[in-house]
Amino acid sequence: MKLLVIGDVVGEAGIDALHGLLRRIKRDTGADFVIVNGENAAGNGVLPRQADDIFAAGADVITLGNHVFGKQQIVPYLDSRSDVLRPANLAPQSPGRGWGIYDGPQGMRLLVMNLIGRCDMKFGPDNPFLCADRILKENEGMYDVALAEIHANATSEKLAMGYYLDGRAAAVWGTHTHVQTADERVNPKGTGYITDIGMTGPIVSVLGVRVEQSIAMFRGDLTEYFKTAEGDCAVAGALFDITRNGKCNSVTRVWERWNVR
Repeated sequence: MKLLVIGDVVGEAGIDALHGLLRRIKRDTGADFVIVNGENAAGNGVLPRQADDIFAAGADVITLGNHVFGKQQIVPYLDSRSDVLRPANLAPQSPGRGWGIYDGPQGMRLLVMNLIGRCDMKFGPDNPFLCADRILKENEGMYDVALAEIHANATSEKLAMGYYLDGRAAAVWGTHTHVQTADERVNPKGTGYITDIGMTGPIVSVLGVRVEQSIAMFRGDLTEYFKTAEGDCAVAGALFDITRNGKCNSVTRVWERWNVR
């Protein structure tokens, strides 16, 4: 099985890039299943119509992160969709769900869990490591392959999760920092791993934001709300080649340019 994971979609520009490139990337890579992080589609959060657009572009599952409730309109949508995943280690009474089991190729049952880190996130989730243990134990015998996204700021926390789930999940990938890392690997017990799969959005930007606004923030003289940068975009992510017994053969970075007309 080939799993394609796509990094944080930023703004309408990122959604447009998905529509322009995702189906071709799927065809060229032979991807069987696609997971897209959509939490920045509206900047700070995602709207239901934008989630629908991401599905229309070719996503099978959408994951979210620390901006999951940035747009309150998404709350009933989360409760109505089993293929949109908030972080699993939020409070149990939170809307939506943080993991799901989905039909993969050739009858494979795919357990997808979405975790959020605790280091330097200004967020108060439960322990993601213990949450992963609980999800795997509760669903034992009900899935063939486990997959985990870790939406976190600290590279150390992501790396630790990759090793913690080594041999128990076929793939572990990081999101949130919007900068694609060059450390893709297969860990010793067969888990494919990459610290961050990057961002889907404007190339000439700072994490998707207009360059001049980001510089102004760091200088201390920002006077307006952040706006999504303009210009050509990229779709960034990673491709995992996974065996039926839940081991990863290879991990390949994905980065494709979308020229805005």
